[in-house]
Amino acid sequence: MLPQRGAVRQGAVAMAARRDRQPCTRLSAWPLAALLGVTVVMTGGAAAFGCPFCGVVGESLASRRDRAACVSVAEADGAAGADANGLLVQRFVMRQPLRGDCSADGEPQPVMARVSAAVDGTAVLFGDRRDAEDAMSWSAVAANEGVIGYVATAPSVEQPAAQRLAWFAQRLEHPDPMVAADAFLEFGLAPYEAVRDAAAAFDGEKLRAWVRNGAADQRRRGFYGLALGLVAATRPAERARSIRALHEAIEAPADDFRAGFDGLLGGVLVAEGEAGLAYLTGLGLLGPEARPVDQRHTLSALRFAWESLAETIPRGAVAEATRRLLAADVVAADAAIDLARYRYWAAVDDVAALWERAGNDDPLVRRAVAGYLRACPLPEAGRWLDVLAAAEPERLREAVDAAALPAGR
Repeated sequence: MLPQRGAVRQGAVAMAARRDRQPCTRLSAWPLAALLGVTVVMTGGAAAFGCPFCGVVGESLASRRDRAACVSVAEADGAAGADANGLLVQRFVMRQPLRGDCSADGEPQPVMARVSAAVDGTAVLFGDRRDAEDAMSWSAVAANEGVIGYVATAPSVEQPAAQRLAWFAQRLEHPDPMVAADAFLEFGLAPYEAVRDAAAAFDGEKLRAWVRNGAADQRRRGFYGLALGLVAATRPAERARSIRALHEAIEAPADDFRAGFDGLLGGVLVAEGEAGLAYLTGLGLLGPEARPVDQRHTLSALRFAWESLAETIPRGAVAEATRRLLAADVVAADAAIDLARYRYWAAVDDVAALWERAGNDDPLVRRAVAGYLRACPLPEAGRWLDVLAAAEPERLREAVDAAALPAGR
């Protein structure tokens, strides 16, 4: 392999006099489509959500309620056990309908419902139509009086998203853990634009405390950082205090877990725009000296900025910041894929250099380099492909084939 790597170096020297670092916006369709498939798998489409840093999954209680044909308060009637498919189910007797027609001939009916954990006492029961004969599929969640009231009064999913979120904002970190988790889920699943439009409903004082001291569930801290960034950006009287709280949280000593760190970075970018990007640069988060976990968080924040903050942070600045992360081996492949998605071709030489620096033992790096070079329309990309083909033809062929895989492969 050493002669081949030497050939790559010789090819690089031969290209040095012909480099053209001007970005180009023209694009060949097939290679980028392949890269986009890789990127969708990698990012999970996170930027489309109000909390791209939360990793939320599932369906909110209000959504389950509005989708169900029947919603009822019920009582557990027996122990939970596995059904024929191995799913946990439990018998319930309906007590008080909340929505829809939940009875036959006026009498409540006992049902078997799926549960995530055994219920001891009261529950909210959801019934969904599952076929043309109106057979019902049932599920249930344990519920006390507060949860029942929450399910009954939560705003409909048909209402404007920002209007709904203003109601849920008042229930973030609610004393009841189920209510608090569900209110957080509503924000995590909402479009970022709706979260931004609901910013007036946030309690800035509480957000600053949660960002500084942590919340009941540390996984929510990233969203609270993002929300605090919105407070800083929209309330001049609270701007300085909110930015200071974000900076203190970012600069505080932390272990490798760094719960919600990407959301704190995103909050700074929301609050300060380009000045926030300069702040992150000054902390060394864009360089190879940063901790690998922080480099991943930083890349996540930059993706969010590209998708959602173009009005306050020029995309060229985001792309150039992403380019700097090519020097960090742990995120270099992901950064190269992002740069191709951004159509940022000024980094062609830096991406090509990854092949030898980090790609020898990492097929993901080789795939990212090959995909970027195949997508890039600059002459330099073609010349780099020729150099790599002469030095390592089989590896290049494998990397090109891998980069062309459709999404989900």
